[in-house]
Parts: sequence; C-alpha cells; structure tokens
Amino acid sequence: MQVDYGTVWNDCLEVIRHEVDEKNFNTWFKPIVPLKTEGDVLTIQVPSQFFFEWLEEHYVPVLKKAVIETLGKNGRLEYSVIVDSGNPKNPPLTVKYPTKMSNGAGISEYSPFSFKALDPKTINSRLNPTYSFTNFVEGDCNRLARSAGLAVSKKPGVTSFNPLMLYGGVGVGKTHLVQAVGNEIKKSLPDKIVLYVDQNDFTSQFLNALQNNKLHDFQNFYLQVDLLILDDVQFLAGREKTQEMFFHIFNQLHQSGKQIIMTSDCPPRDMKGFQERLLSRFKWGLTADLQEPDFETKLAIIHNKMNSDGLEIPPEVAEYLAYSVDTNLRDMRVF
Repeated sequence: MQVDYGTVWNDCLEVIRHEVDEKNFNTWFKPIVPLKTEGDVLTIQVPSQFFFEWLEEHYVPVLKKAVIETLGKNGRLEYSVIVDSGNPKNPPLTVKYPTKMSNGAGISEYSPFSFKALDPKTINSRLNPTYSFTNFVEGDCNRLARSAGLAVSKKPGVTSFNPLMLYGGVGVGKTHLVQAVGNEIKKSLPDKIVLYVDQNDFTSQFLNALQNNKLHDFQNFYLQVDLLILDDVQFLAGREKTQEMFFHIFNQLHQSGKQIIMTSDCPPRDMKGFQERLLSRFKWGLTADLQEPDFETKLAIIHNKMNSDGLEIPPEVAEYLAYSVDTNLRDMRVF
C-alpha cells in the first residue's frame, strides 16, 4: 500500500527534530515541502539552490537517518529545487539524493563552493582607522548604542546583542560607532575576519556575482567573515533577490556564532519593502537608536575635534557653534 508522502515527511521530521536544535529545525526543515513518494523514494521541494547546498553540506547524516528510519534501509530522498520562484518559465530542478556517499557512513562529499580561505591579516576590512571609541563622544543621545557596541567589541558573537541594529538620522554617529567596533575587534582579536560594507557595495557585488555566475564565490566570501557590518541596510528595500541572499548569509553567520552589525535610518518596525522573515531576524538581538545630541554633547564634540586637530578656540566661540548647529553633527565640520 502506498503511504501518503505528507505522512512520510512528517515521520521524517519527528526523527530530525531530535537531532537538531529548534532554531536550525525551524530554519532548514520547516520550509521543506513534501511532493511525492514512489516506492522507497521521497521527493521534497526546497526553496532555493542555496538551501539545497546548505542541507547537503551540513545535514546529510541527519536526513539519511530520518529517511532510513521512515522508509527502510533502501529509502532514498530526492530534491526538487526552486531555481527562481518568480519566473514560471524556470521550473524546479530535481536533484537526486544522496549525491556521493563515502564508506556508507552517511558523509556527503558534495562541495558547493570553490573554497578560497580568507586571511585576516591581508583582507581589506574597509574600515576607517580614525574611528574609535576614544574619539566617539558619549552622551545621553547615544549611551545605549555605545555601551552595546563596546560589549560586542569585547565578545563578538557571544553577547545577546547579535544582531546589533543601530538606527538614527543623518550625522548622529552610526558609521563612526560601528567602525569603532570593527577597529577594536581587529586590534584585540587579530585572528577575526572583520568586514565593513555599505548596502550599495553589497548590492553591486551581488549583482555582479549573479551576472557572472559567481554566486557560490560571493556566498563563500561572506560566510567566512567573523564580524559583518552592513551600513544603511534600509536601502535593501524592494530588492527581493538581494534580500534573499542576505537572509541566507545572515542565518548562517548567526548560527555559526558570528557577529552581525547593521545601521539604518529607522527601526525594523518602520522598514517598508522588506521580507517579514528578514525583519524578524533584525529583531533577534538589540536595536538601539542614536539621537541628535544635546548642547553639552555638541560642545564636547567640538572640543574633541579641536584637540585632535591641535587647534584652540575661545570658549564663547565653541558655545556659539554648539548653539548654531541644529541639524546634524556633520555640519560641525565646516569649522
């Protein structure tokens, strides 16, 4: 008698549930859709090629155990991979599983990436070395954000501030603060790979990889990073494919204990044009705002700037500047 494929997959899920933690179960197994059973073969549909590769790279033993316990020792699994869900002319591919198995132990020899290891000593982190905690002036407007950034710099990926999302208007110090975190980690933990990238560069790199069939190299590069800083994440709005890629990179970095820091002009709850599952992940850690500084903080920033440039100005001039600048801190650079 033919067993219903939904029942078969539900039985497999019960086995898998005991082999992986809840977060990985929800991320990598709940999205799978059973399609059919033919004899000892169960066909499941996964949402992307990347998803398939991740399962093959990390969960072959778990899947093999689930299939054998459910369908018997001759049980096999096949994937139907959605290449492009938005293009009806591009139907799902069917990929047989297992691919290559070594010595019957359930170890996959499938290698999805052309691996090129990054060297933390030579990689360009794209950080401005002048941004530090020392020259970041603390005030009521940014105290929480600075404290969180300092905590992350001491224990990246270990604190509950992962991801760390900093938001605020133009010129309130978001970029300075996140780069200060990166510089501090590079100094105290030189074996960590730190990368700062703004949304525009991330999107351009992704589109270039897509056009040149280099998506595996693109993914592999970002998956080796220990601290990823993505500036101006709000500009990913409406970019479905780029969001899809960032979603997978985010998941894998987070599950590997890597640190993610992002900046935005608004909190996740106010972001428009984003996938809900991506927004939910933005809220996993800590969201902290940076506000316009008060008079005292502006004055401290002015004095800090003068000291760093070796300049002296009368106190009344400094106070006048602090009173006059009522837009954002970048306007203080005019002097």
